[in-house]
Amino acid sequence: MREFRKKARVLLIDDNAEHLRGVKELINLETSYDVVGTTTSANIGINLVKKYRPDLALMDINMPEKDGLQAIQEIEKLELGVKIIALSGYDDADLIFRAMKIGAKGYVLKTMASAQLIFAIDEVLNGKVYLPSALSSRFFEYFQRSFKAESQSTNEENLLNYLTAREEEVLDLLTQGNNYKGIAGKLFISETTVKTHVNNIFQKLQVNDRTQAVLYALNNGFANKIRAKISA
Repeated sequence: MREFRKKARVLLIDDNAEHLRGVKELINLETSYDVVGTTTSANIGINLVKKYRPDLALMDINMPEKDGLQAIQEIEKLELGVKIIALSGYDDADLIFRAMKIGAKGYVLKTMASAQLIFAIDEVLNGKVYLPSALSSRFFEYFQRSFKAESQSTNEENLLNYLTAREEEVLDLLTQGNNYKGIAGKLFISETTVKTHVNNIFQKLQVNDRTQAVLYALNNGFANKIRAKISA
């Protein structure tokens, strides 16, 4: 009598429908894992996690209505034991650090070769943590800097120092009154990416909205900091 083993159940969440289909086909062709669901919406993805309770979820970080980092946090709060791999088109050390800090067990780039993606899924399902070798050193350097910063007394000046260079650019444009579309156009990035940076800024400055972020920046010498960088 043939012996059956429980297949690992995988959920795919990615706002790029074409990439989503490609990953699903890859997993179906190259593994014995069972893709229990796919969606281009983070909110629907969270509901599918509740419904199917997959072993692993592949979560795109840059999602339209709710960014992947928020979705990862919500999935973690469900305490269903779902292993999450963050998926992104950006090799930003800050994004990697934040994703891993809130519970992701792996971080992969959309540009990775198919074999690497399958290997990452295998590793995480086997209880390991996965980072591409090209990103590992950058992640640990950022981790060390962040650990040193957190070990210091958190004060207003330090909070501004937590921002990455790109987040400073976004915050600077926010203080000038630009909306998300305007910022996207000036920095040549998508509005979704702008929203991700803004959410990171909110969390790092410990504020809840754009107005509070701008006031915090103006009240704590952010303009002087930017001018100093420009003149350096």
